[in-house]
Amino acid sequence: MNFIAHVHEMIYLTEEDILKAVSFDDLLDAIEASMYMYEKKEFHMPQRLHIDHEDNTFLLMPCFIKDYFGTKLVSLFPQNPQKNIPVLNGIMVLNDAQTGLPVALLDGPALTALRTAAVGSVSIRHLTPENTQSLGIIGAGVQGFYQAWIACSARSLKDIFVFDVNREKTTALIEKLSKVIPDVKLRQADCVEDLLEKSQVVITATTSFEPVLPNNKELLTGKHFVGIGSYKPSVREFPEALFNLLKTVFIDTQHALEESGDLIVPLRNNWIKQEQVMTLGRFLIENKPQDNVKNETTFFKSVGMALFDVCASKLIYEKAIQKGLGQNITL
Repeated sequence: MNFIAHVHEMIYLTEEDILKAVSFDDLLDAIEASMYMYEKKEFHMPQRLHIDHEDNTFLLMPCFIKDYFGTKLVSLFPQNPQKNIPVLNGIMVLNDAQTGLPVALLDGPALTALRTAAVGSVSIRHLTPENTQSLGIIGAGVQGFYQAWIACSARSLKDIFVFDVNREKTTALIEKLSKVIPDVKLRQADCVEDLLEKSQVVITATTSFEPVLPNNKELLTGKHFVGIGSYKPSVREFPEALFNLLKTVFIDTQHALEESGDLIVPLRNNWIKQEQVMTLGRFLIENKPQDNVKNETTFFKSVGMALFDVCASKLIYEKAIQKGLGQNITL
């Protein structure tokens, strides 16, 4: 029996390829467009499969859009740092929606870090004054690095302050950032209060179970906060005082309300009401006079979703093909 061999090529994109493929402005535009898609329901996103096995977690995150569908496979192994391996690992598979054939494999941690930072930066783009110049980062991990770097595409930042309970990590992050944003002044904050006094935008990227900011309205007023860290009901980064200052709480997806302690606890304790919560996409579509919001105390909570991954992957893949990036794999 003769089988006709079907030769199909796909590409593998490393972190280096991904960073060469896209400009951050294009990435922010793609993520913003995906927020509109989310509101218009122009996608099919099955619930992600979440498997806990022993102390570890495996996530399978599929999503379909018009031209492509994609699945991100993510593993979270909390003990990895002891082996000098990152906690989060994984891969993104991008498929052609017409044929189902895989067209690209993308480095999972790089894609996740980039798209998460881009989501945070879209909120900075729309909820902060144009002349915003200072940013504070709490949590000097991988996400802190990308959040700081990409935020420089949303606003012309002059000063970035970094705080982490581990001073060595803070020093390492500042050194790494100085290579990619040499024109920005990078400083280690002595404490969180010091960081708050000097920053107009504050991004938290920690795994803390207790708020990492002081319960002090004066220090929190008039700033924009981006919460990245809390992805479980038991994880919280923000104190009660912040919620008392907010007119609206902005979220990236509706399921954030069930996932994050930074929304579950304030709603349960009546610090905020359900009707105060709004997706950033809905805010952008309704196109309210945004200038008023830019001078208020604002808070954007992101937990992420597969739609962001597939929209970012589509952009990265198409740009990589144009630029001849990536390693060909013949199937």
